[in-house]
Amino acid sequence: MEKKTIFVGVSGGVDSSVTAAILKEQGHDVIGVFIRTWQPDWIECTWRDERRDAMRVCAHLDVPFIELDLEREYKQGVADYMIAEYKKGRTPNPDVMCNREVKFGGFLSWALVHGADAVATGHYARNIFNEKTKMYELHRGNDDAKDQSYFLWTLSQKQLAHVIFPIGHLPKPEVRKLAEKYGLPTATKKDSQGICFIGQVSMKDFLAHYIDEKRGDVLLAPGEKRFDLKDLKRSNLIRQEVIGHHNGALFFTLGERHGFTITKKGIDDTPYYIIGKDIEKNTITVSQNIYSDKKEAQELILEDVSWISGIPTIGKTYTGQIRYHGDKKDFKISGLKGTKLILVLAQSDSTVTPGQSFVMYDGTKCLGGGIIA
Repeated sequence: MEKKTIFVGVSGGVDSSVTAAILKEQGHDVIGVFIRTWQPDWIECTWRDERRDAMRVCAHLDVPFIELDLEREYKQGVADYMIAEYKKGRTPNPDVMCNREVKFGGFLSWALVHGADAVATGHYARNIFNEKTKMYELHRGNDDAKDQSYFLWTLSQKQLAHVIFPIGHLPKPEVRKLAEKYGLPTATKKDSQGICFIGQVSMKDFLAHYIDEKRGDVLLAPGEKRFDLKDLKRSNLIRQEVIGHHNGALFFTLGERHGFTITKKGIDDTPYYIIGKDIEKNTITVSQNIYSDKKEAQELILEDVSWISGIPTIGKTYTGQIRYHGDKKDFKISGLKGTKLILVLAQSDSTVTPGQSFVMYDGTKCLGGGIIA
Protein backbone atom coordinates (compact mmCIF):
# COMPACT_ATOMS: atom_id res chain seq x y z
CA MET A 1 0.00 0.00 0.00
CA GLU A 2 1.31 3.45 -0.96
CA LYS A 3 2.24 5.50 2.07
CA LYS A 4 0.29 8.75 2.23
CA THR A 5 0.06 11.86 4.37
CA ILE A 6 -3.48 11.80 5.70
CA PHE A 7 -5.13 14.52 7.75
CA VAL A 8 -7.79 12.91 9.96
CA GLY A 9 -10.69 14.94 11.28
CA VAL A 10 -10.57 14.01 14.97
CA SER A 11 -13.74 15.08 16.76
CA GLY A 12 -13.08 13.50 20.15
CA GLY A 13 -15.43 10.62 19.39
CA VAL A 14 -14.79 6.91 19.01
CA ASP A 15 -15.37 6.75 15.24
CA SER A 16 -12.75 9.34 14.32
CA SER A 17 -10.36 7.89 16.93
CA VAL A 18 -10.53 4.43 15.34
CA THR A 19 -10.17 6.02 11.91
CA ALA A 20 -6.85 7.57 12.95
CA ALA A 21 -5.68 4.34 14.60
CA ILE A 22 -6.41 2.22 11.51
CA LEU A 23 -4.53 4.57 9.20
CA LYS A 24 -1.58 4.77 11.60
CA GLU A 25 -1.45 0.95 11.78
CA GLN A 26 -1.45 0.81 7.98
CA GLY A 27 1.75 2.84 7.95
CA HIS A 28 0.46 6.23 6.77
CA ASP A 29 1.69 9.56 8.10
CA VAL A 30 -1.33 10.62 10.16
CA ILE A 31 -2.02 14.15 11.38
CA GLY A 32 -4.99 14.66 13.68
CA VAL A 33 -7.00 17.82 12.99
CA PHE A 34 -9.62 19.10 15.40
CA ILE A 35 -12.05 21.40 13.61
CA ARG A 36 -13.24 24.26 15.78
CA THR A 37 -16.54 25.74 14.68
CA TRP A 38 -18.94 28.45 15.80
CA GLN A 39 -20.97 27.82 18.92
CA PRO A 40 -23.53 30.33 20.25
CA ASP A 41 -22.62 31.90 23.58
CA TRP A 42 -25.90 30.78 25.19
CA ILE A 43 -25.01 27.09 24.82
CA GLU A 44 -22.85 25.43 27.45
CA CYS A 45 -19.39 25.12 25.95
CA THR A 46 -18.56 21.54 24.97
CA TRP A 47 -15.97 21.92 22.21
CA ARG A 48 -13.11 22.29 24.69
CA ASP A 49 -13.99 18.89 26.18
CA GLU A 50 -14.11 17.37 22.69
CA ARG A 51 -10.78 18.97 21.81
CA ARG A 52 -9.22 17.54 24.97
CA ASP A 53 -10.40 14.03 24.03
CA ALA A 54 -9.07 14.48 20.48
CA MET A 55 -5.69 15.58 21.86
CA ARG A 56 -5.58 12.55 24.18
CA VAL A 57 -6.23 10.23 21.24
CA CYS A 58 -3.47 11.83 19.15
CA ALA A 59 -1.06 11.65 22.08
CA HIS A 60 -1.94 7.97 22.60
CA LEU A 61 -1.31 7.22 18.91
CA ASP A 62 1.80 9.44 18.84
CA VAL A 63 0.56 11.52 15.91
CA PRO A 64 0.70 15.32 15.52
CA PHE A 65 -2.35 17.34 16.60
CA ILE A 66 -3.54 20.54 14.90
CA GLU A 67 -6.50 22.77 15.72
CA LEU A 68 -8.22 24.29 12.68
CA ASP A 69 -10.50 27.31 13.09
CA LEU A 70 -13.47 27.08 10.71
CA GLU A 71 -15.80 29.21 12.80
CA ARG A 72 -16.65 31.57 9.93
CA GLU A 73 -17.36 28.75 7.47
CA TYR A 74 -19.69 27.05 9.94
CA LYS A 75 -21.51 30.21 11.04
CA GLN A 76 -22.19 31.38 7.48
CA GLY A 77 -22.57 28.08 5.65
CA VAL A 78 -24.45 26.06 8.26
CA ALA A 79 -25.98 28.08 11.10
CA ASP A 80 -27.04 31.18 9.13
CA TYR A 81 -28.29 29.02 6.26
CA MET A 82 -30.31 26.84 8.63
CA ILE A 83 -31.95 29.81 10.35
CA ALA A 84 -32.77 31.51 7.03
CA GLU A 85 -34.36 28.33 5.66
CA TYR A 86 -36.58 27.86 8.72
CA LYS A 87 -37.68 31.50 8.47
CA LYS A 88 -38.90 30.67 4.95
CA GLY A 89 -40.93 27.74 6.31
CA ARG A 90 -38.53 25.15 4.90
CA THR A 91 -36.75 22.26 6.64
CA PRO A 92 -32.98 22.19 5.93
CA ASN A 93 -30.52 19.51 6.99
CA PRO A 94 -27.60 21.03 8.92
CA ASP A 95 -25.49 17.84 8.71
CA VAL A 96 -25.54 17.97 4.90
CA MET A 97 -24.43 21.60 4.94
CA CYS A 98 -21.79 20.88 7.59
CA ASN A 99 -20.22 18.24 5.38
CA ARG A 100 -20.38 20.48 2.31
CA GLU A 101 -19.11 23.70 3.87
CA VAL A 102 -16.88 22.51 6.72
CA LYS A 103 -15.58 18.92 6.60
CA PHE A 104 -15.25 18.57 2.83
CA GLY A 105 -15.18 22.30 2.15
CA GLY A 106 -12.90 24.29 4.43
CA PHE A 107 -11.11 21.31 6.00
CA LEU A 108 -10.37 19.46 2.76
CA SER A 109 -9.21 22.60 0.94
CA TRP A 110 -6.95 23.61 3.85
CA ALA A 111 -5.50 20.11 4.20
CA LEU A 112 -4.55 19.83 0.53
CA VAL A 113 -2.82 23.21 0.65
CA HIS A 114 -0.87 22.13 3.75
CA GLY A 115 0.57 18.93 2.33
CA ALA A 116 -2.14 16.29 2.71
CA ASP A 117 -2.61 13.61 0.09
CA ALA A 118 -6.08 12.96 1.51
CA VAL A 119 -8.36 13.61 4.45
CA ALA A 120 -10.14 10.90 6.42
CA THR A 121 -13.24 11.01 8.62
CA GLY A 122 -15.20 8.53 10.71
CA HIS A 123 -18.22 8.50 8.43
CA TYR A 124 -20.02 5.20 7.87
CA ALA A 125 -19.83 5.30 4.08
CA ARG A 126 -17.61 3.73 1.43
CA ASN A 127 -15.60 5.46 -1.30
CA ILE A 128 -14.90 2.93 -4.07
CA PHE A 129 -12.91 3.57 -7.24
CA ASN A 130 -14.52 1.87 -10.25
CA GLU A 131 -11.73 0.65 -12.55
CA LYS A 132 -14.15 0.25 -15.45
CA THR A 133 -15.58 3.77 -15.41
CA LYS A 134 -12.48 5.36 -13.83
CA MET A 135 -14.75 7.18 -11.41
CA TYR A 136 -15.12 7.25 -7.65
CA GLU A 137 -18.40 5.94 -6.27
CA LEU A 138 -19.97 6.72 -2.92
CA HIS A 139 -21.68 3.66 -1.40
CA ARG A 140 -23.71 3.09 1.74
CA GLY A 141 -21.86 1.95 4.81
CA ASN A 142 -22.15 -1.78 5.43
CA ASP A 143 -23.87 -1.12 8.77
CA ASP A 144 -27.39 -0.05 7.75
CA ALA A 145 -28.10 1.28 11.22
CA LYS A 146 -25.14 3.70 11.02
CA ASP A 147 -24.93 4.43 7.28
CA GLN A 148 -24.20 8.15 6.75
CA SER A 149 -24.08 8.37 2.97
CA TYR A 150 -27.32 10.38 3.14
CA PHE A 151 -25.34 13.35 4.49
CA LEU A 152 -22.63 13.12 1.80
CA TRP A 153 -24.57 13.56 -1.44
CA THR A 154 -22.83 16.85 -2.29
CA LEU A 155 -19.39 15.20 -2.70
CA SER A 156 -17.79 15.53 -6.14
CA GLN A 157 -15.28 13.42 -8.03
CA LYS A 158 -12.57 15.99 -7.27
CA GLN A 159 -13.30 15.70 -3.55
CA LEU A 160 -13.68 11.91 -3.47
CA ALA A 161 -10.22 11.58 -5.04
CA HIS A 162 -8.85 12.88 -1.72
CA VAL A 163 -11.31 11.38 0.80
CA ILE A 164 -10.99 8.16 2.83
CA PHE A 165 -13.62 6.48 5.03
CA PRO A 166 -11.64 3.77 6.88
CA ILE A 167 -14.55 2.44 8.98
CA GLY A 168 -17.28 2.50 6.32
CA HIS A 169 -17.16 -1.26 5.86
CA LEU A 170 -17.41 -2.00 9.59
CA PRO A 171 -20.41 -2.47 11.90
CA LYS A 172 -20.46 -0.16 14.91
CA PRO A 173 -19.83 -2.96 17.47
CA GLU A 174 -16.65 -3.87 15.59
CA VAL A 175 -15.50 -0.24 15.75
CA ARG A 176 -15.98 -0.33 19.52
CA LYS A 177 -13.92 -3.53 19.72
CA LEU A 178 -11.13 -1.94 17.69
CA ALA A 179 -11.15 1.08 20.00
CA GLU A 180 -10.55 -1.27 22.92
CA LYS A 181 -7.88 -3.18 21.00
CA TYR A 182 -5.98 0.05 20.29
CA GLY A 183 -6.44 1.16 23.90
CA LEU A 184 -8.05 4.42 22.83
CA PRO A 185 -9.19 6.76 25.62
CA THR A 186 -12.51 7.24 23.77
CA ALA A 187 -13.32 3.52 23.56
CA THR A 188 -16.32 3.71 25.90
CA LYS A 189 -17.42 7.24 25.04
CA LYS A 190 -21.07 7.56 24.03
CA ASP A 191 -22.01 8.72 20.54
CA SER A 192 -22.75 12.42 20.22
CA GLN A 193 -26.28 13.64 19.58
CA GLY A 194 -27.86 16.89 18.50
CA ILE A 195 -27.02 19.45 15.82
CA CYS A 196 -23.77 18.89 13.94
CA PHE A 197 -20.88 20.36 16.01
CA ILE A 198 -23.23 22.30 18.32
CA GLY A 199 -24.21 19.36 20.49
CA GLN A 200 -26.87 18.64 23.07
CA VAL A 201 -29.60 21.08 22.08
CA SER A 202 -32.83 20.41 20.22
CA MET A 203 -33.50 22.13 16.91
CA LYS A 204 -36.52 23.98 18.35
CA ASP A 205 -34.51 25.28 21.32
CA PHE A 206 -31.77 26.44 18.95
CA LEU A 207 -34.17 28.19 16.58
CA ALA A 208 -36.10 29.84 19.41
CA HIS A 209 -33.06 32.10 19.99
CA TYR A 210 -33.25 33.43 16.43
CA ILE A 211 -36.93 33.17 15.47
CA ASP A 212 -39.66 34.76 17.57
CA GLU A 213 -42.24 32.38 18.97
CA LYS A 214 -45.85 33.05 17.99
CA ARG A 215 -48.76 31.06 19.38
CA GLY A 216 -50.97 29.48 16.74
CA ASP A 217 -53.76 26.95 16.31
CA VAL A 218 -53.47 23.21 15.78
CA LEU A 219 -56.16 22.20 13.28
CA LEU A 220 -57.68 18.75 12.85
CA ALA A 221 -57.54 17.39 9.33
CA PRO A 222 -61.05 17.29 7.80
CA GLY A 223 -62.45 13.77 7.78
CA GLU A 224 -59.27 12.38 9.36
CA LYS A 225 -57.93 11.27 6.01
CA ARG A 226 -54.55 11.63 4.41
CA PHE A 227 -54.37 14.10 1.53
CA ASP A 228 -51.77 16.01 -0.45
CA LEU A 229 -50.98 19.72 -0.54
CA LYS A 230 -53.68 20.41 -3.16
CA ASP A 231 -56.25 18.86 -0.84
CA LEU A 232 -54.93 21.00 2.00
CA LYS A 233 -55.54 24.15 -0.05
CA ARG A 234 -59.07 23.03 -0.87
CA SER A 235 -59.66 22.19 2.79
CA ASN A 236 -59.28 25.87 3.66
CA LEU A 237 -62.81 26.27 2.35
CA ILE A 238 -63.92 24.05 5.21
CA ARG A 239 -63.85 25.34 8.75
CA GLN A 240 -61.44 23.08 10.56
CA GLU A 241 -61.72 22.23 14.22
CA VAL A 242 -59.12 23.78 16.50
CA ILE A 243 -57.87 21.04 18.83
CA GLY A 244 -54.74 22.59 20.29
CA HIS A 245 -51.97 25.17 20.05
CA HIS A 246 -48.28 25.51 19.19
CA ASN A 247 -45.53 28.12 19.49
CA GLY A 248 -44.94 28.87 15.81
CA ALA A 249 -45.53 27.06 12.51
CA LEU A 250 -41.99 27.92 11.38
CA PHE A 251 -40.55 25.54 13.96
CA PHE A 252 -42.27 22.43 12.60
CA THR A 253 -41.83 20.05 9.71
CA LEU A 254 -44.30 17.64 8.16
CA GLY A 255 -44.42 14.24 9.80
CA GLU A 256 -43.53 15.47 13.30
CA ARG A 257 -45.58 14.21 16.24
CA HIS A 258 -44.11 16.25 19.10
CA GLY A 259 -43.74 19.89 20.14
CA PHE A 260 -47.39 20.99 19.94
CA THR A 261 -50.19 20.69 22.51
CA ILE A 262 -53.47 18.86 21.92
CA THR A 263 -56.16 20.22 24.25
CA LYS A 264 -59.17 18.38 22.79
CA LYS A 265 -58.54 14.69 23.25
CA GLY A 266 -60.90 11.87 22.41
CA ILE A 267 -61.06 8.26 23.49
CA ASP A 268 -58.62 7.37 20.69
CA ASP A 269 -55.28 8.46 22.11
CA THR A 270 -53.07 7.57 19.13
CA PRO A 271 -50.47 10.21 18.11
CA TYR A 272 -51.24 13.16 15.89
CA TYR A 273 -48.82 13.87 13.04
CA ILE A 274 -48.34 17.17 11.22
CA ILE A 275 -49.54 16.85 7.63
CA GLY A 276 -49.73 20.53 6.70
CA LYS A 277 -48.72 24.00 7.84
CA ASP A 278 -49.73 27.51 6.81
CA ILE A 279 -46.93 29.98 7.55
CA GLU A 280 -49.04 33.09 6.82
CA LYS A 281 -51.89 32.00 9.11
CA ASN A 282 -49.47 30.38 11.59
CA THR A 283 -51.43 27.13 11.76
CA ILE A 284 -50.47 23.48 11.57
CA THR A 285 -52.83 20.70 10.47
CA VAL A 286 -52.58 17.30 12.15
CA SER A 287 -54.00 13.84 11.59
CA GLN A 288 -53.86 10.47 13.28
CA ASN A 289 -53.94 8.82 9.87
CA ILE A 290 -50.65 9.90 8.35
CA TYR A 291 -50.12 6.50 6.72
CA SER A 292 -52.30 5.16 3.98
CA ASP A 293 -52.58 2.18 1.65
CA LYS A 294 -53.05 4.49 -1.32
CA LYS A 295 -50.54 3.96 -4.12
CA GLU A 296 -50.87 7.27 -5.99
CA ALA A 297 -47.67 8.74 -7.43
CA GLN A 298 -46.24 12.08 -6.32
CA GLU A 299 -44.11 14.52 -8.27
CA LEU A 300 -41.16 16.22 -6.60
CA ILE A 301 -39.00 19.05 -7.91
CA LEU A 302 -35.38 19.24 -6.76
CA GLU A 303 -33.02 22.21 -6.86
CA ASP A 304 -29.26 22.46 -6.24
CA VAL A 305 -28.89 18.96 -7.68
CA SER A 306 -25.49 17.29 -7.43
CA TRP A 307 -24.45 14.08 -9.25
CA ILE A 308 -21.56 12.05 -7.86
CA SER A 309 -20.57 9.56 -10.56
CA GLY A 310 -22.54 10.10 -13.74
CA ILE A 311 -26.11 11.11 -14.57
CA PRO A 312 -28.84 8.47 -13.98
CA THR A 313 -31.16 7.18 -16.70
CA ILE A 314 -34.53 8.89 -17.19
CA GLY A 315 -37.38 6.43 -16.63
CA LYS A 316 -35.37 3.85 -14.68
CA THR A 317 -36.52 2.99 -11.17
CA TYR A 318 -34.18 4.01 -8.36
CA THR A 319 -34.57 4.38 -4.60
CA GLY A 320 -34.42 7.58 -2.60
CA GLN A 321 -34.51 8.88 0.96
CA ILE A 322 -36.20 12.04 2.18
CA ARG A 323 -34.62 11.98 5.64
CA TYR A 324 -31.80 10.22 7.47
CA HIS A 325 -32.85 6.63 8.19
CA GLY A 326 -36.08 7.34 6.31
CA ASP A 327 -37.87 4.68 4.32
CA LYS A 328 -36.37 3.80 0.96
CA LYS A 329 -38.77 5.06 -1.72
CA ASP A 330 -38.96 3.96 -5.35
CA PHE A 331 -38.87 6.80 -7.87
CA LYS A 332 -38.17 7.61 -11.50
CA ILE A 333 -36.57 10.70 -12.99
CA SER A 334 -39.00 12.24 -15.48
CA GLY A 335 -36.98 15.18 -16.76
CA LEU A 336 -35.72 18.70 -16.20
CA LYS A 337 -37.56 21.95 -15.62
CA GLY A 338 -35.01 24.67 -16.22
CA THR A 339 -32.22 23.98 -13.73
CA LYS A 340 -34.50 21.83 -11.57
CA LEU A 341 -34.92 18.06 -11.64
CA ILE A 342 -38.37 16.47 -11.79
CA LEU A 343 -38.88 13.03 -10.30
CA VAL A 344 -41.92 10.93 -9.46
CA LEU A 345 -42.31 8.87 -6.29
CA ALA A 346 -44.08 5.56 -6.90
CA GLN A 347 -46.13 6.18 -3.73
CA SER A 348 -46.90 9.61 -2.33
CA ASP A 349 -45.63 10.75 1.05
CA SER A 350 -47.54 13.45 2.93
CA THR A 351 -44.46 14.30 5.03
CA VAL A 352 -42.35 15.59 2.11
CA THR A 353 -41.20 19.11 3.02
CA PRO A 354 -39.39 21.78 0.96
CA GLY A 355 -35.80 22.28 2.10
CA GLN A 356 -35.18 18.62 2.89
CA SER A 357 -32.48 16.67 1.09
CA PHE A 358 -33.69 13.99 -1.30
CA VAL A 359 -30.84 11.52 -1.78
CA MET A 360 -30.85 9.06 -4.69
CA TYR A 361 -29.46 5.51 -4.82
CA ASP A 362 -28.92 2.70 -7.29
CA GLY A 363 -28.56 -0.27 -4.97
CA THR A 364 -25.90 0.75 -2.44
CA LYS A 365 -24.42 3.42 -4.71
CA CYS A 366 -25.33 6.99 -3.90
CA LEU A 367 -26.09 8.75 -7.19
CA GLY A 368 -26.35 12.22 -5.70
CA GLY A 369 -29.15 14.35 -4.39
CA GLY A 370 -30.88 17.69 -4.28
CA ILE A 371 -32.98 20.03 -2.18
CA ILE A 372 -36.76 19.57 -2.37
CA ALA A 373 -38.13 22.78 -3.89
